[in-house]
Amino acid sequence: MGKTLFDKVWDSHVVRKLDDGPDVLFIDRHLVHEVTSPVAFLGLKNRNTGVLYPNRTFATADHNTPTINQHLPVQDPLSANQLKALESNAAEHGIIHWGLGHEKNGIVHVVGPEYGITQPGATIVCGDSHTSTHGAFGAIAFGIGTSEVEMVLATQCIMQPKPKKMRININGKLEFGVTPKDVALFIISKLSTSGATGYFVEYAGQTFEQMSMEGRMTVCNLSIEMGARGGMIAPDEKTFEYVKGREFTPSGAGWDKAMKYWESLKTDPDAVFDKELTFEASEIEPMITYGTNPGMGLGVSKNIPVSDKKLSGAASYKKSLDYMDFHEGEAMLGKPVDFVFIGSCTNGRIEDFRAFASIVKGRKKADNITAWLVPGSHKVEKAIKEEGILDILTEAGFELREPGCSACLAMNDDKVPAGKYAVSTSNRNFEGRQGPGSRTLLASPLLAAAAAVTGCVTDPRTLMAKN
Repeated sequence: MGKTLFDKVWDSHVVRKLDDGPDVLFIDRHLVHEVTSPVAFLGLKNRNTGVLYPNRTFATADHNTPTINQHLPVQDPLSANQLKALESNAAEHGIIHWGLGHEKNGIVHVVGPEYGITQPGATIVCGDSHTSTHGAFGAIAFGIGTSEVEMVLATQCIMQPKPKKMRININGKLEFGVTPKDVALFIISKLSTSGATGYFVEYAGQTFEQMSMEGRMTVCNLSIEMGARGGMIAPDEKTFEYVKGREFTPSGAGWDKAMKYWESLKTDPDAVFDKELTFEASEIEPMITYGTNPGMGLGVSKNIPVSDKKLSGAASYKKSLDYMDFHEGEAMLGKPVDFVFIGSCTNGRIEDFRAFASIVKGRKKADNITAWLVPGSHKVEKAIKEEGILDILTEAGFELREPGCSACLAMNDDKVPAGKYAVSTSNRNFEGRQGPGSRTLLASPLLAAAAAVTGCVTDPRTLMAKN
């Protein structure tokens, strides 16, 4: 029987199989940031243990970083202490550190691919659930807890039970105005937030093959939101072209050797998955969430579903709608919006800002909208300026902020006030995720831009010119 892509990468990294227990898995790349690493480094200190392979660990500050005036001292004491701890721990253990003010600083899941740290066939972990982003390159990437961060720092290995395998196929070309973010939200709406629990997902089919690498990163990023351990896409020529020539990518003979391995990373025709699902691209339209988990999503032209009051989940469904102050049967189109956020490890890349700018060009920001436009890295920020996107944004009344996680989560200064609605290109819409009492509507950069210029939930297709 043939092997899946997941099997090939996982099995090649197993150091030891424990009887009736987890596998001991070797980790190629370990990404750390300021939130989940301080306690892990303290654990090393208490056990008088160092970092085994400092050259396989990369540190960047992102969650707690302010997105304005980054040249000034960080005001929040907890944030400042965590940022300082990351800097000192990295220096003590000889780890590459891209802190605030560093030209390579940015969101960990944005800068990893940008600098070639992320590579096909690698195992990648980070103390952050959206590590699944890196699976877009044919890597096995997943988030880990603080104690596991300590384990990887000390041993470069982790103990993990091998997940089951799922393949999600989508065939056909995406319709006008439909983006990779919509594809991911569509899948989650079909599977629910627990539909892939216990699985590692491979995305396959024409739709994913046609996506850019940035689009694939968005899809894999959201794998965790349907309960999956991670998601991955087989590497192809787009993948190889993307990683070639980057700072930490092999070169010369090393590149040739790597390519020989990378080109083998595809699921064998006779491989068997534990579960397999198939959808058509034509089923997908621009998506938006209406509730308090990413699975509560629908096409923007649809109405909020009416629940069956007899079902066991009816009470929690009502609670979710009450929190959002929405009602069953209501249309999403036209609902007023207060904030728009474009950024995060889901949609903070240059392709996302190009999409946003394509809508706002020649228009003006709605007066009722507060907009936070936050690039995922300084490299993205530079491209926004060099490509003339900043001029378009400025002319439309928007301001560009500095790189960081920003309003993805209420862990820095960018918090949505209680009761306010935010159309957000990030990944989670839980109660209070963007600030205590805030109400989040997850959507693509195109739909976020449409809301930003109209002041309400708007189908982006109505503002787009068909070529």
